[in-house]
Amino acid sequence: MQRVLDQFLENLTRVRLLGGLHASLTSTTTAVLDVSDLLRAQIVLAISAFDTLVHELTRLGMLEAAAGKRTVVDTFQRFQVSFESVQLSAGASTLDWLDAEIRRKHSFLSFQTPDKVADAIRLISSVSLWNSVGSHLGKSPTDIKKELQLIVDRRNKIAHEADGDPSFPGTRWPIDPIMVNRAIDFLEAVGKAIFLSV
Repeated sequence: MQRVLDQFLENLTRVRLLGGLHASLTSTTTAVLDVSDLLRAQIVLAISAFDTLVHELTRLGMLEAAAGKRTVVDTFQRFQVSFESVQLSAGASTLDWLDAEIRRKHSFLSFQTPDKVADAIRLISSVSLWNSVGSHLGKSPTDIKKELQLIVDRRNKIAHEADGDPSFPGTRWPIDPIMVNRAIDFLEAVGKAIFLSV
């Protein structure tokens, strides 16, 4: 599981490098060249890194449970698999069939919003996720969930609405490096706390 956290941190490092590119271009060009989309890309990629972390923790945790290396929780026992996967599992000496089934079923899902993240983690752990994350971060679970939801909402505005402000057609919502860095730092802290919680 450590490699999942390491990959998450590496992905966030790449996201932060875009911020460095933004800073460099801002300092060497005029305001005529709008490079704010680099900041928007950082938000989208940071949420992508977070989503990938939850997907991978869940997938590997489920495989560990199936292999008897992790306590099996009720939600895991109710995970439905296709008949095709059941046929593949017959006589299989590995859990590759389950790995493929988890990937197939979860490929339709995003684990970004607080409720969806908690749903995913319930497949591998009975921990009260947001209480545990709050304990690790010294913040209330409600505040953590609200902040995560705000970042996801902004990502959705960027990814699905071109970050357009409907109140002022032709303009985009404001964004700045401080806002973006705060979001990335928050996602990193929450990701680490989730890792420690499961």
